[in-house]
Amino acid sequence: MRQMGGVAEWVGRDRELATLTASFQALRRGEGSVVWVEGEPGIGKSALVSRALDAEGDPEWDIGWGTAGPLSERLPLRVMQDCLGVRPGSPDRLRARAAEALQDQRQGLHAASYPPVARIEELLALVDKLCADTPVVVVIDDLHWADDASLIAWHQLAISAGQLPLLLVATVRPTSRPRVRDLRAAVARQGGAVLGLGPLPDADADALVGKVLGAPPGGELRRVAAQAGGNPLYLRELIDALTREQKIRFGPDGAEVSEGLERLSVPLASVLEGRLESVSPDTGTMLRAASLLGCAFAVTDLTVMLGQPAAAVADGVREAMTAGILAESGPALSFRHPLLRQALYESMPGALRSALHAEGARELASRGADALSVAQQLSLSGCPGEGWARSWLETAVPELTVRAPRLAADLLRREADECAADDPFRDELMAGLVRALLAAGFHDEAMSRASRVLTEITDPVRLAEMYAVLAQVQASSGQNATAVATLREALSRLDLPPGWRSRILSLTSMLARAESGDVAAAEAAGGEALSVAAATGDRFATSQALLARWLTRSVRRDHAAALDCAEQAVRVAGDDPVHADVRSLAHDARVFTLQNLARWADAGEALRDATRADQRDKSPARRTGGTAAVYWYWTGQWDDALAELDLDHPDWVPGLDYTHMREGWPQLLVHGVTALIAGRRDQRTTAGRHLRQGLAVRVQEFVVRENREFLVAAQALALEQSGDTRQAMNILAGFAHRHDGELTMTYQWLPDLTRLAVSAGDQALARSAVQACAAEAAAETSPGRAAVASLRCQGLLRSDPDPLREAAERFRETGPAVELPAALEDLAAVLAEKGDEGEARVTLNEAVALYESFGAYWDVRRADGRLRPFGIRRGARGPRGPRGLRPASGWEALTPTEVKVAALIGAGRSTSDIADGMFLSRRTVQKHVSNILAKLGARSRVEIVREALSQGVTA
Repeated sequence: MRQMGGVAEWVGRDRELATLTASFQALRRGEGSVVWVEGEPGIGKSALVSRALDAEGDPEWDIGWGTAGPLSERLPLRVMQDCLGVRPGSPDRLRARAAEALQDQRQGLHAASYPPVARIEELLALVDKLCADTPVVVVIDDLHWADDASLIAWHQLAISAGQLPLLLVATVRPTSRPRVRDLRAAVARQGGAVLGLGPLPDADADALVGKVLGAPPGGELRRVAAQAGGNPLYLRELIDALTREQKIRFGPDGAEVSEGLERLSVPLASVLEGRLESVSPDTGTMLRAASLLGCAFAVTDLTVMLGQPAAAVADGVREAMTAGILAESGPALSFRHPLLRQALYESMPGALRSALHAEGARELASRGADALSVAQQLSLSGCPGEGWARSWLETAVPELTVRAPRLAADLLRREADECAADDPFRDELMAGLVRALLAAGFHDEAMSRASRVLTEITDPVRLAEMYAVLAQVQASSGQNATAVATLREALSRLDLPPGWRSRILSLTSMLARAESGDVAAAEAAGGEALSVAAATGDRFATSQALLARWLTRSVRRDHAAALDCAEQAVRVAGDDPVHADVRSLAHDARVFTLQNLARWADAGEALRDATRADQRDKSPARRTGGTAAVYWYWTGQWDDALAELDLDHPDWVPGLDYTHMREGWPQLLVHGVTALIAGRRDQRTTAGRHLRQGLAVRVQEFVVRENREFLVAAQALALEQSGDTRQAMNILAGFAHRHDGELTMTYQWLPDLTRLAVSAGDQALARSAVQACAAEAAAETSPGRAAVASLRCQGLLRSDPDPLREAAERFRETGPAVELPAALEDLAAVLAEKGDEGEARVTLNEAVALYESFGAYWDVRRADGRLRPFGIRRGARGPRGPRGLRPASGWEALTPTEVKVAALIGAGRSTSDIADGMFLSRRTVQKHVSNILAKLGARSRVEIVREALSQGVTA
């Protein structure tokens, strides 16, 4: 654990200290919390945290303390890894395993533009597991410098703190950085402590001077000390400097300054640099070299920078530590305060610093140092490297692009722009730059660079990759037609490698279908892609081609053939981590098609297979939980669906989640499913909020429009609830016509359109809906969900109970759960119209009981309202209140999934272990735990364990 600041700085701050002490005491009870400490540099933020922790004695907690710096923004997760002690060779088994997993992660073809989701999840899972063994304290100094990925991780930990024995502390300077300000607001919203440290009051400043000197300060000394403005660091350094220079005299009344110093004015930087005078010249030289490496550094890197063995610098390190300049920081060393390092660094002329950084980068590279260490020095040199740098970058870029894409992009941009046209490294530098720009999220520049690269590089493989990358970026930016033209230009080249020809043909098939709706042309391209891939034995290309064929088969409603394509794609992709992204897409396709075939049990098992594969791959491709949420929606497990799509978390910060995609479809799906569930539960405020957010998403791409169906259904429901049936019908009427090449399963929403049209007396629209649904059913090569939906539409139009009765029986046999009560409601209404009150009442009762089982209270009201004109009420004696409703609080309020999660918590499982065992995401389990705590009125997992034991529930 790293202690910041000396004992002399530990004065005053009683109120803030009491807040921190309360957090530590809560941690002893197993309750987590978040503390945000902010103030100017040197104001004593870290010292306050150290003081509170020191007061706890020596608790058997897992404590991590890390510091961000100016370079941290370009080093994803570096500060989090350092803080948590995640490094190869760690004596701790969990940390060593996490370090190994982070090193092994590679990106697939389509993962370049994603944030480092898998690496974030690895670190969050580590904290989960550490918390299962002992309380954990995580302190990040200078969080304002941290990279975006570390901010995401910190935010996720802040959300977890209320569920784990985890104390999360951040020290922050005042900043205008939006994401840091958003995090501060989130901490305040969740009830975390936000401590603002200002200058020390005069009495506390005098006490600090007295503690440093061992005697109370006299009047003149107090006036000299006042120039520190109550800043503890400046004040201590000022007093130390005066002491070293023997400018303080001691008398019976205390300490006083020598004559002539009453108007002393010394800049802080000069005071800090003056501390070097207390060490030898050789140690001073060593410290300046160390300042080139940052606030914290490895001793091995320092020896390389100095060109000396470790034994030669040992005395200097000891001297610097004795002088209070350096301190231990885990296996590394660090400057006692960032301002000390800054003063040393800025004492060297800029030209000298640049030369030393360049020289250090070369030496580190020649010794095989960590790629990030070399890259930092190369970046700080501020000028292009020599031939060795380009050669080193060619081999280091793949690792840098994953670990620090912004830093990689900066270096490659600089080198590529200065590289001569005949330089042998030029092609790889330019291609690597495009990959790094994508990984860093600089899509517009990636598009521009890729276009330029196509005219300059000659290597066929790199050229093919750039065509594919450019087309994908163009498509994600809404330029679908341009993307198709780019791919066709690539296909016209005679030097296109066969493996890449297959991949580009597959992309052409998918994008051309979306652009023109020409399914025949898409099938032709997909078929050629599959033939070329099979001939080359390229498994990735084969899987991709099979997915292109799956898409066209699905559009044609040949679900049996589509399922065969999806299952082949899964098998061909195998377990190779390089194929993680295409494998994830293939699993999603399999789940989707099994649902279309009404094979719901098989779809559930396929979803577990998909989750199992994603957990193994730690795939960044599954970020929204959309596939799972849609499955849970149709099967009536709405709480599980909402847990997958948890945007309603009170501490969710826009821009600090994993949905960094440029395409809008994840947002449409998330807001659409959430709004529809909320609307059907009669939670109109929540539904309205998600409708507004979803409808605000810019919709241009054909693929994005295909994912609006839940949002459209939710919008129609809201209009129906407000009494505007006509407008609700107009909204749903769009499903009566499926565009050429469109994938949308329109039949899912046509029964509702038919119901509304019949009730409004619009027979023409009702017939149009029935005909559209019949066409969907006729298109199915194997009878699936469209066939059953068509039965509902026919029964509603003709007021015929027989098709409705048949539809209900089909739903009862195969599912999905959500559609059975809807068919029963329709049947009850038609039976009532026919005068069969007895069967109508029985059918209504069954429909309402099913609606209530997943909380569809609006549906209950609608069903009652449809039968009320016929004098039919639920039961024998008129209307009853809701039956079988789950209580709002207490153990009985828990859903079946929440009961299982509570049992696993009782068994001592961490959040990550529960996620692995239940085939859920860690974030989904986290949402379930949050729900359990709220329903039980519990404050920690310890209380969940007690309640589970008292209920006799075990895993």
